[in-house]
Amino acid sequence: MTRLYNKFKTTLPKLDGKVFAITGTTSGTGFVAARAVAELGGEVILLNRQSSRSKDSLEMLQNAVPHGTFVPIECDLQDFASVSAAAKKIKSKYTQLYCLSNNAGIMATPDEATKDGYDTQMQTNHLSHFLLTAELFPLLEAEAKANGDARIVNHSSGARDMTPNKGLEEKYFLKNGGNLGGSEKILMGGGPFHRYFQSKLANSVFTHALHGKLQAKGSKVRAVCAHPGGSNTNLGDHLTNYGFFSNLIVTILMKFLAQSSEDGSMGLLLGMASPSAESGVLYGPLTWTKKSGLSGRAVPNPPQPYETDKQAMEMLWRTSEEASGVKFAI
Repeated sequence: MTRLYNKFKTTLPKLDGKVFAITGTTSGTGFVAARAVAELGGEVILLNRQSSRSKDSLEMLQNAVPHGTFVPIECDLQDFASVSAAAKKIKSKYTQLYCLSNNAGIMATPDEATKDGYDTQMQTNHLSHFLLTAELFPLLEAEAKANGDARIVNHSSGARDMTPNKGLEEKYFLKNGGNLGGSEKILMGGGPFHRYFQSKLANSVFTHALHGKLQAKGSKVRAVCAHPGGSNTNLGDHLTNYGFFSNLIVTILMKFLAQSSEDGSMGLLLGMASPSAESGVLYGPLTWTKKSGLSGRAVPNPPQPYETDKQAMEMLWRTSEEASGVKFAI
């Protein structure tokens, strides 16, 4: 049940004349964000892998917002060549971009390599978004110089706080796809989840690294991060195959503790559109334990030391450049 989203959306400004690029808009928070931006007058570039789902979701968006402007561009985050081609197409159509929302993600998938040789989760959730950000940064900088504001918004998760060693490990950023710890089906444990935790921490560390470089340059581009809490999306649908007890736990979590995808999109949309969004800050639900919550308003989450670790930021930037083949100089 949606509890907070409708009131929250009234706090967002009109977005007429602004262009937003969003990855992963076929469902969940990405779909909600694309719909909201269009409702507020923004133009939305939809970056998805070509599939029946992307076609169906485009039709749903057009029906939901008949006056909206939606521009679908094929972008497969498990293929660096596809990401580069998508960026090239965007740069051929636009000279400025107000917001790049790196929303798409996968969770707890088998230990497999992409065609580029990297872990499927790390490439989908971080490395391809690093490449996309590097390629589109000139358009964001042009928008910021012209109008005083532009945004890069990365979508993390409460899982960023669950890495076993409380920090990023370089092996997950290298060509080790398929050799990073098995595919055992253990809810919130085992290789599939450990790789997910690393990729979600990467989203936060990437944001802090971006923020530092942007501030040092004096850029007006904001680097913001968000997490959706426990949102009832299709991200974890496959976890029902983890066995009876896992299925039961997931069902209980989704029914009684998780919030709707609309409520889960508030941190993302706050970063994408709210005047109050601050660069270098992660927004999402926060519980009394000071850890990432499952539901609630999107509020600033104080960073943990492993999110702002200088060596982790340097490692992430270096390995991400090596993997994507781009030199991302801000």
